[in-house]
Amino acid sequence: MIGIFANAGAVMFGTAIGVIVRHFLTERYKNALWMVLGFAALCVGMQTVVATLPKSHYPVLFIISMAIGFPIGTALQLDERSNRWLNSHFSTKIGEGIATATFLDCIGALAILGPVYAATSGNQTMLYTNAMFTLVCAIIFGAGFGWGMLLETPLIFGWLLIIYLIAKFLSASFFSPAFITEMSIVGGILIIAAGLSLLKIREFKTVDMLPALIVPVIFFIILRLI
Repeated sequence: MIGIFANAGAVMFGTAIGVIVRHFLTERYKNALWMVLGFAALCVGMQTVVATLPKSHYPVLFIISMAIGFPIGTALQLDERSNRWLNSHFSTKIGEGIATATFLDCIGALAILGPVYAATSGNQTMLYTNAMFTLVCAIIFGAGFGWGMLLETPLIFGWLLIIYLIAKFLSASFFSPAFITEMSIVGGILIIAAGLSLLKIREFKTVDMLPALIVPVIFFIILRLI
């Protein structure tokens, strides 16, 4: 569990450092920083998809996931509702920042296997490694978006805790390499969409895409049952 707390702490500590740095940045440099974040997200997302897509045993699953998840998110107006609340309490574009940071910190082998290994063997190494990556991201995002990035803390803590509890008390074998591959592909696409939005190349309602991550989970649950 200590590794999970380390990741949550990394968000808070990194955001605090970023906010301190933010005070020394003019609006011009803040806009430039948003572009850097956009390029970083775009590159990470593309690398994730390129690296994992050839390993997929279900090459159309990510298409099905997006085709089902995006319309559901659109119907529920997840992006509009979350941004309306966030923008009324924090700076503009904070919703994009939280979504992008959460995708980067929570989607990938480290963030999925880390709590699994911690639950089954007590090995916290992968969680600590993910915490270091999260710390760096939090500093950059904190400098770009301010204190609102602290809202990522319960998201990353809840994500890692849920995986930990499932692996500890239900089934660690559920988090198979095939499952992580399919989740990484869908997550990589979401990161690409977030990067394109930050770069203003094309506006995507990334929060509306979140239900797409549930589809692979349901798919692998059905596979286990049959």
